[in-house]
Amino acid sequence: MQRSAMRELAFKMVYGLEMQKEEGNFEQVDIFVETNEIKDKRTIEYLKNIQKGLWENREEINALIEANLKENWSLNRVSKINLSLIKIAIYEMLYADLPYKVAINEVVELAKKYSDESAPVFINGILASVVKTKNLSSKREE
Repeated sequence: MQRSAMRELAFKMVYGLEMQKEEGNFEQVDIFVETNEIKDKRTIEYLKNIQKGLWENREEINALIEANLKENWSLNRVSKINLSLIKIAIYEMLYADLPYKVAINEVVELAKKYSDESAPVFINGILASVVKTKNLSSKREE
């Protein structure tokens, strides 16, 4: 399975966990895998890594999102779709060593497919700000 397709599955899983408030329930990955009849071991491992990484780093990820929102905005004001996409990109940029341009591009494309028309610009803006905050642009690009 291509990485983009794996990321789309990860988005669906993370969004479902956000909606159910089950982010820390690791059995949910197994349920998601079974429900979606995912057989590819690489994909299953990727999904588990995403959920585990988001859970273990949730405080830093949420703080980064909060810090890069416009004034008078909070996490609860961001749609669950957009929040899920932003979290995945931050996780991949900071903890999975995915080049930031790839991570941002991938979630912006998912936003075009699953969110409203203003989402790509909104998500891109927050993630660009995170790149500056964490000085990711000085890292080696691939």
